[in-house]
Amino acid sequence: MYAITGISGKVGGALADTLLAAGEPVRAVVRNPANGAQWAARGCEVAIAEMTDADALARAFDGAEGVFILPPSEFDPAPGFPEARAVIDAVVSALTQARPGKVVCLSTIGAQAEHTNLLTQRTLMEAALGGLPLPVTFLRPGWFMENIAWDVASARGEGVIRSFLQPLDRAIPMVATVDVGRTAAYALQEDWQGRRVIELEGPARVSPDDIARAFSEVLGRPVRAEAVARETWGALFVGQGMKDPMPRIQMLDGFNEGWIDFEGGDDTVFKGEVDIAAVVRQLVEKN
Repeated sequence: MYAITGISGKVGGALADTLLAAGEPVRAVVRNPANGAQWAARGCEVAIAEMTDADALARAFDGAEGVFILPPSEFDPAPGFPEARAVIDAVVSALTQARPGKVVCLSTIGAQAEHTNLLTQRTLMEAALGGLPLPVTFLRPGWFMENIAWDVASARGEGVIRSFLQPLDRAIPMVATVDVGRTAAYALQEDWQGRRVIELEGPARVSPDDIARAFSEVLGRPVRAEAVARETWGALFVGQGMKDPMPRIQMLDGFNEGWIDFEGGDDTVFKGEVDIAAVVRQLVEKN
């Protein structure tokens, strides 16, 4: 049996779909009992646990052949990342108590970076879980393609997407969430020892200009990418409600300056199947 946290999201859902299609038993770990109903209807066990409740998580992981950890993302963390540390402490305690057969944890591209940024939350998680006496895989996907959902309205209404990724013609590793979920499912069904890292991107690297071209094709109208001036980011993010925009700015700097990247060479990075055009088409149809 495989216990899956974050099953209500895109990655966790794709992971569960893949395991269920393979006839594997799944335990859905949810915070809200209402979110477990659809998975119970599909034959899954359901466990209720907050990601900061070590005892509830231990019960949810008990007897599992494998566990998938999807840490909640904190987009406006307090200094020192206390929110992430609370989750990390609970997950480490739960895994230590339950001792599942193996663990796959969703991490991120650039988790090995030395500069503090928004993704440091995953660096801390890797450091903590990597010391457990369990087989642990850290899945490090590129930038999620689905982040462009925020661009659908402006692409459709103005013919513009506004990008914090710069320069506009620079392609970076991106991946669709369904490919992340499928890869996590395959990893959970494998056997390995110790700590390992799987880095994952889509079929081709993607630039903001590539995204604009994909919108143009799907919408049937010209769409261009426009760079958001860096000196405006802080005020813009604060205006959107962030208390401390620096971790997000530092993350964007990391992508733009190239120090947030994969750790391994190109020949070691796994490739997904879904390209940016397919994701743009799906998002346009939904919105």
